[in-house]
Amino acid sequence: MNRTGIKDSSVPLANTELKLTADGSHTLYVPAIDEHYHSHFGALAESRHIFINAGLAAIGRENTGVLEVGFGTGLNALLSALWALENKLHIIYTSLELFPLPQSVTDTLNYGSLTGSEGHEIFRAIHEAPWGAAVEINEWFTLKKIETDLTKDDPEGVFDLIYYDAFGPDKQPEMWSEEVLLKITAVTHPGTVLVTYSAKGSLKRMLKSLGFEVTLLPGPPGKRVMTRAVKL
Repeated sequence: MNRTGIKDSSVPLANTELKLTADGSHTLYVPAIDEHYHSHFGALAESRHIFINAGLAAIGRENTGVLEVGFGTGLNALLSALWALENKLHIIYTSLELFPLPQSVTDTLNYGSLTGSEGHEIFRAIHEAPWGAAVEINEWFTLKKIETDLTKDDPEGVFDLIYYDAFGPDKQPEMWSEEVLLKITAVTHPGTVLVTYSAKGSLKRMLKSLGFEVTLLPGPPGKRVMTRAVKL
């Protein structure tokens, strides 16, 4: 659960603690808000289940435009780049983040070592890519990281797939407001898929009111259900 858009800039998100999850992959714990970036049942398992299996693999088409709300550790971007390489399908990936993690933190994460030599190189390239510029990580995956506050700024473009990975509604309610979801809806088209770990009733009702068909899918380890929505 990577996060963006916290209004209080005094929240020290860079003050994190490295934690090992059940599948052997790392996550980060933020004491200031008592929240983890990923599920303690498995960071890799969670991201693969929600964003790759229910997102990219479900679409499985050439030239997919992905918008990620919450760059966080870069795990979703890494798995997406590996999927693009394996399937030889182009992905244009835009990720929004208000509080980028420092390299001293991202260098401690073990995602690269868990995803083979290609994963290691891609993870390094993802974090070395400058913010605000489109960078070709490999021939199948182009990344643009944008440092922005989604509660104040409007995203640009039109996307085929939305990774909605903000901190949970109880920690960051403004990111789950109708105002922010309207901004997301504005950059979708009929057929755009939105996937998120959250399955709160308020989220489902708002997505339906904004013209999405909402489905609950089985969740990743430790979570009963997740949300997949398709713009009508």
